[in-house]
Amino acid sequence: MNSKLTHEASTFINFRDYKFQDSKSHGFRWVDVKRLRLPAESVADGELLAALIGHEQFRDDYAGGGVLLEGSRHGPYWLRLVTPEVYEAVSCERTAHILWEWANQFGDVPAELDAGLQQEVFDRLSAADHIYYLSGLGDEAIHDWGRVHDCFHEFVLIDRSAGRITLLVAADD
Repeated sequence: MNSKLTHEASTFINFRDYKFQDSKSHGFRWVDVKRLRLPAESVADGELLAALIGHEQFRDDYAGGGVLLEGSRHGPYWLRLVTPEVYEAVSCERTAHILWEWANQFGDVPAELDAGLQQEVFDRLSAADHIYYLSGLGDEAIHDWGRVHDCFHEFVLIDRSAGRITLLVAADD
């Protein structure tokens, strides 16, 4: 692909920033949303996934260090083992189910957090033409300290009408 993806913005939703009825119920949960502009030319989804994997914003271990330009980890996985082929096409309904089940695993999220998740996550899901779920990576793909994440859900949302690809990670650590 000749054109690159361009990072537009990121949003980090930390569950600790919201008051839960049970202060222990939220643990260390968060959602990271990275929005990138699609290239001008039409590109197949597999090529977009490859471009995303090759983008510097993908080099994030999601363990507090942020994006590492020379990083070798992506979330709990070795970066070299994350390929377009390990992403599964999923429906908006299945994605929403997985994410709501994860978000509400200890009880309903507070209204303010619910509103933020709706705007930053679920509205984007509804607008996406295609959604891909990172799956198919076995234990051999988990890096040396990758099990710091209790749950790790990653989705890639492709919204061609908005000219955007969104990397959405929801995790516990």
